[in-house]
Amino acid sequence: MSVTSSFIAEPITVEFDQPPLLAKKPGCPNRFTWDSHTFIIVEKLAEWRDYGRRGRMSRNMQPQHAAVAASRGSWGVGRFYFKVRTAEGRVFELYYDRAPQDADHRQGNWVLYREWLAFPQ
Repeated sequence: MSVTSSFIAEPITVEFDQPPLLAKKPGCPNRFTWDSHTFIIVEKLAEWRDYGRRGRMSRNMQPQHAAVAASRGSWGVGRFYFKVRTAEGRVFELYYDRAPQDADHRQGNWVLYREWLAFPQ
């Protein structure tokens, strides 16, 4: 069986049974809503973080500080990724982007990155 993914990259709304202690460092949500459908997460398959600085943010820090920030993050920089299985058996990859939208919307946002698909050979 070969595995491929379908790129989605659309905003989603997530729900937690227990809200995260720190809004900018969330754990895996329990549910998410995409395209008017709510998906219940039954299993977290993987979790990882990427504190890489993108775009002009990648050039605004001295190298010694950038190395520290890459390992633990800095304000508004970084993504928390989760690969999950839903109650329907579908496998999705979603992430929380810590970057604020603007000065009035300082929280990050959740994105449904892709769906993993399996095809029999």
